[in-house]
Amino acid sequence: MGDFFEVRDTLPGGRGRTGVIHTPHGDVHTPAFIAVGTKATVKAVLPETMKSLGAQAVLANAYHLYLQPGADIVDEAGGLGAFMNWSGPTFTDSGGFQVLSLGAGFRKVLAMDANRVQADDIIAAGKERLARVDDDGVTFTSHLDGSTHRFTPEVSMGIQHQLGADIIFAFDELTTLVNTRSYQEQSVRRTHDWAVRCVAEHRRLTEVRAHKPYQALFGVVQGAQYEDLRRAATRGLVDIGGFDGFGIGGALEKQNLATIVGWVTDELPEDKPRHLLGISEPDDLFAAVAAGADTFDCVSPSRVARNAAIYSRTGRYNITGARYKRDFTPLDPECDCYTCGNYTRAYLHHLFKAKEMLASTLATIHNERFIVRLVDQIRESISAGSFDELRAEVLGRYYAGARI
Repeated sequence: MGDFFEVRDTLPGGRGRTGVIHTPHGDVHTPAFIAVGTKATVKAVLPETMKSLGAQAVLANAYHLYLQPGADIVDEAGGLGAFMNWSGPTFTDSGGFQVLSLGAGFRKVLAMDANRVQADDIIAAGKERLARVDDDGVTFTSHLDGSTHRFTPEVSMGIQHQLGADIIFAFDELTTLVNTRSYQEQSVRRTHDWAVRCVAEHRRLTEVRAHKPYQALFGVVQGAQYEDLRRAATRGLVDIGGFDGFGIGGALEKQNLATIVGWVTDELPEDKPRHLLGISEPDDLFAAVAAGADTFDCVSPSRVARNAAIYSRTGRYNITGARYKRDFTPLDPECDCYTCGNYTRAYLHHLFKAKEMLASTLATIHNERFIVRLVDQIRESISAGSFDELRAEVLGRYYAGARI
């Protein structure tokens, strides 16, 4: 697809840029935050609401939808977008994250401390290993009913073709920062071999399903915190050919995020989009954009919202705090979201204390809008030549320590 992505503006002397990804279900203007709807829903929020708050695309999880309701049912419904009544662009991941989280038992929290003693059979306390990786694929136990399943590159491609997202990802092995160097080398080779198989199966399925809209395939770069592995893994994926874009995956040390993303983007062709998997904190967003990432996804805005954590221009705060019981101002006076335009901190404080479901809905609307709007402003600042000024202003306020 020669016209899949076009670069518009670039940061002077840097890697950051704006662009447009063209999909069968509409354009994504980059940089863009891709909202996560793991099980074909952004939890607690209507698809129509996500559209109204400015979300350009949503990302669903191939592993979860494979287990429930089944990729065949989503296919029969007309694909992910039709199934969930979302008319815009869609992404699905490959299930690679679940290989790690099921295998190591960390669920949503990865071992991110590179200073820990390195070990390859790491597992979270009190957990049992639910996934085993070999060179052909991964065997795992369903977290729903204990049944046994097998993912290979071909299976992942088959599932994602049935799910029908506009952008899909090659099956990869995600490691932690505490895996040994030798295992990271082995994993990069394995992910490369799987990528070759994914490209072949993607081509086959595209021909078999020629009556369906074309799905763009992204290769996923691994290599943890090692520059030589990251660069070699990137060059290897580029040499395979057949990828419409690239994902930057793996556990990243926060303080080295920009450096690692930069290693990868240095090796990638400029005419293909780069998706950074799993970030949404304001400082990470600025760092990633400056390093050349185009799109990002993360469950954090909706997850923390359901736990009463609210994003604001002056930092994140917990709305259940006693100081908000009689506070009749918006969650963030500078926010233009539906929640801030119609409800008060006192009301959300009450909803969370009363354990009302509406609490999650209103908080999620606000948090998703906060991140979507911030990335929109970052995109606009690149075009306007004011990226550095915006970064200094936003991060200076957000991390100053004051809470509204």
